[in-house]
Amino acid sequence: MAPVPLDEYPIHQAPLSLAYVASTDRNFYDRCYFNAHPRSDELFLITGLGVYPNLGVIDAYATVRKGDRQWAVRFSDELGDDRLDQRVGPYRIEVLEPLRKLRVVCDGDEHGIGFDMTWTGSFDAVQEPPHVMRMDARAIIDATRFAQVGTWAGELRVDGETFDVEDWVGSRDRSWGIRPVGEADPGGRPAANANPGFWWVNVPLRFPEFAVVVMAEERVDGYRTFNVAVRVWSDGRIEQLGWPQFEIAYRSGSRHPESATLRCTAQDGKPVVIEVETLTSVPLSVGSGYGGDPDWGHGQWRGAGFAEGAVYDLTDPAIAGRIPYSVVDHVARASCDGAEGWGLFEHMSLGRHDPSGFPAWDSVAP
Repeated sequence: MAPVPLDEYPIHQAPLSLAYVASTDRNFYDRCYFNAHPRSDELFLITGLGVYPNLGVIDAYATVRKGDRQWAVRFSDELGDDRLDQRVGPYRIEVLEPLRKLRVVCDGDEHGIGFDMTWTGSFDAVQEPPHVMRMDARAIIDATRFAQVGTWAGELRVDGETFDVEDWVGSRDRSWGIRPVGEADPGGRPAANANPGFWWVNVPLRFPEFAVVVMAEERVDGYRTFNVAVRVWSDGRIEQLGWPQFEIAYRSGSRHPESATLRCTAQDGKPVVIEVETLTSVPLSVGSGYGGDPDWGHGQWRGAGFAEGAVYDLTDPAIAGRIPYSVVDHVARASCDGAEGWGLFEHMSLGRHDPSGFPAWDSVAP
C-alpha cells in the first residue's frame, strides 16, 4: 500500500498510514451534516457527506422540503485515498477556512436538487463530550462531534426552480467514530438490555450576540446519559449552562413537538430560559438515510458512480407512517432574554419516556 496525501502532514494519531483508521470496527464513520433555511417555513435544506473507511464507501445526500413535498438526491461511490478531496459524484465540499468557512456544491439538478452555497460560522465551533451508547458489552455508538451555527449565501435549485440564498441561517456538525452504518450486522444472541425507548433533543440556536447548543439523551426513566448545554459568545468565551430541563408541548394525538421551553442556568446562577417554536420539518428517515430509512442507508454499497433522486409526498399515508419513528429536524424560532434566535430543534421520542408521560410505544399526547 502506497502512502496517501495526508501522510505528508504531521497529524498521525496511530502507527498507521492515514489510509487507515485505528479502529477495525466496520461501523467506523466520519460524517458532516448541514441544514439551512430562510428564517421561515418556506424551504428547509438538510445535506451531508460521509466516509466509511472500513467499508470502502463514500456517500452524500441532500433533502429539501417545500410545503408537503420533500425532494432527495443521493450519491455513492468507492472511497479513494485522498481524504482532502471531499467529493462524490456531482457533490463536493470545499474547506475555504477551517472551522469558519466552507463551500458546499451539488450539481444534481437532473435528479431534482442543485446548489452552490457558502457557509460562514457565526461563532466558534463547540466540541461536545464523547457520546457512548452500549448494547450489552458492545459500543454501538462511540463518537466525537463538534457543532456550529452560522449563515449561508449562494443559490438553491429545486425541481427546476432557483432560490436566492441570502443570509439564510443554519447549523452544522461533524462527527466521527462508531455508529451503525452500512448493511446490518449479522445476527447473534439478542441483547439483554434492549432499550424499550429512546429520547433525544438537539437544539443549536443562533442569536445576534451569542449561540446556544443544548443536547440531551435520556433513558426511559429519565436518567440522562448525554448532556450538553453551552452558550458561545462572539469573543470566544464558552459558558456552561448546567443541566437543562425541557418542557415540550406536543400536538394532541401525536409526539410532534409544537413548542418547547428550555430552562438552563448561567454560571453565575441566573436562570437562562429559552422559548422555542417549531415551524416546518424534515423527517430524517425520509430520503436522507437516517433511522431505518428503507430507501437509503449511510455507508451501504450501491455500486460505483451511484446517483438517484426521489420526491416524497409527506401526506401519503405510506410516507407519513414513517415520521413518528424518525429523528425529525424542525426549523426553530426562539427567544432568550428578549433576543430573537433561529436554528434547529431536533427531536426523537420513541417508546416509553416517563418524564414525558409516555408509558408505551403507542403513547401520544392527550
